[in-house]
Amino acid sequence: MNLNLRNAIIDNVSGNSQDELKDTIVDAIQNGEEKMLPGLGVLFEVIWKNSSEEDKTEMLQTLENGLK
Repeated sequence: MNLNLRNAIIDNVSGNSQDELKDTIVDAIQNGEEKMLPGLGVLFEVIWKNSSEEDKTEMLQTLENGLK
């Protein structure tokens, strides 16, 4: 992904409250807009980098179960 795009996405959501972040995520998923999907990837990257190994395991289990 273009570094400028990643930075723009992070700048766009920096300082957002949990409710604002939730709205961003829900909107991206419900609208199914391709241009929003990279944003979800960047948000997941932030979550992954700031998660404990236990949290990562839980996320992977959730993904695995969701993809069955």
